[in-house]
Amino acid sequence: CNMAAQKRGMRDCPFCRIPLPANDASGDADNLAMLRARVVKKDPDAINVLGEKYYFGDLGLHKDTGREMELWTEAAQLGSTKALYNIGVAHHRGEMVDKDEAKASKFCMKAAMQGCVEARYNLGNHEGRKGNYDRAVRHF
Repeated sequence: CNMAAQKRGMRDCPFCRIPLPANDASGDADNLAMLRARVVKKDPDAINVLGEKYYFGDLGLHKDTGREMELWTEAAQLGSTKALYNIGVAHHRGEMVDKDEAKASKFCMKAAMQGCVEARYNLGNHEGRKGNYDRAVRHF
């Protein structure tokens, strides 16, 4: 397990054992290069993570609401449940898109049905706020 490896002082990638980049500007560039290499190969999780990096402005990227939504949509089409969840949250908050609770519920329901834990939790909270406690408990 990764935690056991870190306790023994192994601070490298748990899969390939390559040392991880530093946590500074040069490390950000290395991380971004590694992430973009996975995006080119159409890895849905990497595409979703790149969208999140644009959303938060991490790895030296400027916040770009149009780009992050494009990336999340592409990742969702390739099978990323986390991207479906992110799109649902964006519709719920009205960020990057118009606020639309129906679309938010649709995307979160899709993500939950595909196994996204955060989406199930949010659906349980949503049902609880509506007073549908029986349905809420099923999501928790």
